[in-house]
Amino acid sequence: MAELSTIARPYAVAAYKLAKEKKALAKWSEMLGFAGAVANDAKIKAYINDPKVVSAELEATFLKVCGDQLNEHGQNLIKVLVEYGRLSILPEISAAFEALKAQDEGTLDAQIVAASKPTAAQTKDLVKRLEAKFGKKIEASVSVDPEMIGGFKIIVGDTVIDATVKGQLQNLAYTLTA
Repeated sequence: MAELSTIARPYAVAAYKLAKEKKALAKWSEMLGFAGAVANDAKIKAYINDPKVVSAELEATFLKVCGDQLNEHGQNLIKVLVEYGRLSILPEISAAFEALKAQDEGTLDAQIVAASKPTAAQTKDLVKRLEAKFGKKIEASVSVDPEMIGGFKIIVGDTVIDATVKGQLQNLAYTLTA
């Protein structure tokens, strides 16, 4: 079976192109985020995956739940997704749309995992260094992993920068055994 992100990408690209053309990126971001959250709800997920529910009923119910949060184009997207049995991938479509938007705006998401909570100054300095390295604006989220001995790990897209004590010890052990 194809990866969900692979299936979601063409829908996200189409939505992104339409949103950019209509100068409504923020509205589409909001709509897709809301619709994705609705599709991610446990009860709605069960309803979407229920084989007894016919497409017309699913479409009407989903659009009713979304209410006036979706404009005409957003409703059309829902109709297409229902028609092709793809309504369950709305969260992935929303994520792919946000990635396209961020890429176009020149921003990257960075996940910083630290052994202990860094100060605001440390985080700001780290973000500044990452922006210099990647040449783009960095949107950073910081989390704490108490299992780390010390240091931090940074994930930006496909790039992982491991500056943890554990990672350094593993590199040393590998070097010594090689």
